[in-house]
Amino acid sequence: MEQNLGRILVIDDNEDVLFSAKMLLRKYAKEVVMEKNPKKIPFLVSNEEFDIILLDMNFSQDITSGQEGFFWLKEILKYDPSAVVVMITAFGDVEMAVRALKEGATDFVLKPWQNEKLLATLTAASKLRHSYKEVNQLRQVNRTLTAELQNQQPVITGESQAMRSLFSIIDKVARTDADILLLGENGTGKEVIARTIHQRSSRADKVFVTVDMGAITETLFESELFGHKKGAFTDAKEDRVGRFEAANGGTLFLDEIGNLSPALQSKLLTVLQRREIIRVGTNKPIPIDVRLICATNMPLKEMVQRHEFRQDLLYRINTVELNLPPLRERLEDIPLFADHYLQTYATKYKQPLKRLSDAALAKLRRYTWPGNVRELQHVLERASIMSDNRELQPDDFFFISEEPTLSANAPAAVPNSQNLEDLERQAVQRAMQLHEGNVSKAAKELGLSRGALYRRLEKYAL
Repeated sequence: MEQNLGRILVIDDNEDVLFSAKMLLRKYAKEVVMEKNPKKIPFLVSNEEFDIILLDMNFSQDITSGQEGFFWLKEILKYDPSAVVVMITAFGDVEMAVRALKEGATDFVLKPWQNEKLLATLTAASKLRHSYKEVNQLRQVNRTLTAELQNQQPVITGESQAMRSLFSIIDKVARTDADILLLGENGTGKEVIARTIHQRSSRADKVFVTVDMGAITETLFESELFGHKKGAFTDAKEDRVGRFEAANGGTLFLDEIGNLSPALQSKLLTVLQRREIIRVGTNKPIPIDVRLICATNMPLKEMVQRHEFRQDLLYRINTVELNLPPLRERLEDIPLFADHYLQTYATKYKQPLKRLSDAALAKLRRYTWPGNVRELQHVLERASIMSDNRELQPDDFFFISEEPTLSANAPAAVPNSQNLEDLERQAVQRAMQLHEGNVSKAAKELGLSRGALYRRLEKYAL
C-alpha cells in the first residue's frame, strides 16, 4: 500500500544516491526534491515547506567527519525549528548517531540503505512532522482564541419593536451558513449582533474571530488575515496562523469592511471565491471553512456607484443584509441597557449596585444619542463612578453633544479653557460631529490613527 510521505528534500553531493532516493521514494512521496549543493539549503528551506529532509553528513569539503552535516543541520533548524531531518552517511557510527540526535536530527540512516528500513524510518518521521504541525497550529490558534476571549462582549437583547423585528430575522438566518452584512451607525452594537448570530448558529461550539479591517495597514493585510511563514518578511520571526485559518470551522467577523482599499478588496474577494488562503511566503493553498459576517457604517451601495467598493464583493458578503436601528429609534430599550451596565460597573468597581431614578431615566430618553449604545455605556459608567448616591439623578449625567453643535461651514468657537485636555476633547468632539460619527474620517482630520482616536473617545466618554 502506497504511503504519502509528503514533500521530501534529499541533499547529497553524490548523484547516484540522489537518483536512487528519487526512484525509491517517488511512489511514496508527494514530491521528491533533489539538491547536490548544500549551500542552497537556506534558500530552499526558507522559501519552501518540506515534510522530511534527508541530509548527507559528509560533502566533498569534509569527507568523513560529518562536521558539514552537523553545520547544515543547525542551519535547517534555525529556519524551521520543527523540521524533521534524517541524517544519512556511509561513515556513521553509534557516537555520531547519538550526537546527531542530540543536535536535533530525527533519525540516522547508514548508506547503502535497505529500502524497507529507509521507508520505515521516513514513515515514522512523517508522522512526527504531522504531529509537530498540529501542535504548532493549535498553539497559534490558542493565542488567537485567548485574545478573542479577552475581548468578548456580552450579548444584550432589546425589547423594542425594532429589535424584536431584527431578532426575528436573526433567528431565521443564524441557523444557516449564509454570509451576513450588518449595517448601522457607529455604536449600534454590530459586533454584539454578530456574536449573537454565531451563538445561535450550528457553529456555536466553534471559534468566533473578529478583525477590525479599518485598523489593518495595507502592508500587514495578508499577514494578518492569511498568515505568514517564518522569514517571509523582516519581522516574520515565526510561522503565524492568519485570522481566516484561526476561524476555520467557526465564524469570522470583519468589522469596518467599508474602509478597505480597492486592492485589498480584490484580495479578499479572491479568498472568498476560492474558499482557500495562501500564507505569505508559501505557495500552498489552505482550504478554509468560515461563516462570514461583515459590518460597516458606510453606504456601500453608494460607494459601488462611485466605484469605491467592488460590486462583486458586495454581492459576495451580503447574502443577507441586516440594518441595526440607532438607539434614538429604540429608546424603550434604555432601561434594559442601564440595568445591565450598572450591574457590570458595580461588579467591576466593587461598588453597591446603583439604579436610575425616574427623572434620570426620563433625561436619558430625551437625549438623541449620536454615539448610540456605546455612548450610553460610557455615560452610565461615568455616572456610576462619580455619583455617591445609590439612585442616580439627572445631574449625574453629562452629555457632550448637548453643547452647541457646529455646522460644517461655521467658524470654530474660541475655547473657554486653555487646558490641553479640554482643547483636545473639544477638537475630538468637533471632528466627530463634522463627520457624523465616522471614526475613520475624524481620525484622518485629527492626524490620528483609528486606535488612538478610539482611546480618546473612551477617555473623554464621547
